[in-house]
Amino acid sequence: MSIRKMPRARQTLGKYRIEGRIAVGPRATVLRAYDTIHGVRVALKIADPALVSAEFLEDFRREARLSVKMEHPNVLPIQNASFIDDLFVIAMPLGDETLAERMTRRMSTRLALDFTRQALAAVAHAHSRNIIHCDVKPENFIIFGDNRLKLTDFGFSKLFVRQGQKGSGSGTVGYLAPEQALGRPMFQSDVFALSLVIYQIFSGQLPEWPYQWPPPGYARIRGKLRPKMLRWLRKGLELKPQARYRNAVAMQRAFDEIHAKLVQRG
Repeated sequence: MSIRKMPRARQTLGKYRIEGRIAVGPRATVLRAYDTIHGVRVALKIADPALVSAEFLEDFRREARLSVKMEHPNVLPIQNASFIDDLFVIAMPLGDETLAERMTRRMSTRLALDFTRQALAAVAHAHSRNIIHCDVKPENFIIFGDNRLKLTDFGFSKLFVRQGQKGSGSGTVGYLAPEQALGRPMFQSDVFALSLVIYQIFSGQLPEWPYQWPPPGYARIRGKLRPKMLRWLRKGLELKPQARYRNAVAMQRAFDEIHAKLVQRG
C-alpha cells in the first residue's frame, strides 16, 4: 500500500477531516475521519492509487453497488462512493471495533451465541440475494453500539450464476475453503469460512489445515455448546462442500431450530 500517498491525520479530503488510520490492506487503506458536513465520524476505505486500474476500480464499484442491494441490520451500509482528489473513496459508518479485536477479550457464551446469530443472519442475507461473500473473516465483522454486528468488505464477492463456476481464489489465507483456494468459490465456501469464525469465537483458536476433528480448542468449546450445536458446527467444517450446509440460509435455519429447542429445555 502506498501509505505516503494517503492523506494524513488533520488533513482534509473533500468534506472529510482525517483523524487517523484504522487498517492497511493489500488493496486499500481504511482511515478514520470526520464528516464536516453531516457532523459524524466515518470510516473511509481508499483504494491504493498504485493498484488502480479499470478492472480494479470495477471491483470497488461492484462493492458499492452490492452494498445498496444488501440493506440489512447486519450488513454495513455504504454512505458514499466517489472520486475525491483522484482517490476512489468509499465512506461507511464508523464502528467501535472488529470482531477480531473483540475476540482477544473474554466473552460470555450468551454474547458468543448472539454474535453467531448475527453473523449467520448477515451471510444468509447475502446468499438469499445470490451473493457469495468470498472473504468471511473476523476482521470483516464490525461491532457497533449494543453489540450490533455488521458484515463489510464485499470486494471479493461474486454474483452466483451456476454451480461450479470458475472464479477467483482470492480471500484470506486461514479462512479459505479448499474449493475456493482452487478458484471455485461457492455458497458452501462461505459456510466453511463462517464455521471457522464461529469455532474461533467459542474456542479462541482458529482450526488449521487439514482441519481434523476435533480441532485445537475443542475441550473449551465442548464446555460451552451442547452436543447438537457441536454437530451443527462440525457439519459446516466438512472438507467436502457437498457435505456442508448448501448455503448460509440452510445453516441459519438449522441453528435457529436447535437453539429454540435448547431454550425450551432450559
